[in-house]
Amino acid sequence: MKTRFKPKFNIKKGDLVAVIAGDDKDRTKPRKVLEVQPDKARVIVEGVNIITKHTKPTAQNTKGGIVKQEAPIAISNVLLWDAKAGQPTRVNRQRENGKLIRIAKKSGEVIK
Repeated sequence: MKTRFKPKFNIKKGDLVAVIAGDDKDRTKPRKVLEVQPDKARVIVEGVNIITKHTKPTAQNTKGGIVKQEAPIAISNVLLWDAKAGQPTRVNRQRENGKLIRIAKKSGEVIK
């Protein structure tokens, strides 16, 4: 993703999100973000987009074989989970005391 200005995303590592598009789409179930890749605009979400990776035996992993792991999905396919409302929500960002805070648009609650 080549852009002149670095995009700002509202999703951080450890957040709860709902997957709103793709094969693992489920708007009723919150899932945890394991990793955010802002340069590629992708996130790795726990239990979503599982791939099978064939690994060769190495010094660290003496047993090779097939490993199941999460692959990244587009950041636009997830929405932040609002715990108070119990559903996915869009995010509003405001500056308070020189710090950006994230506010859920559905409930108005501050997201930690």
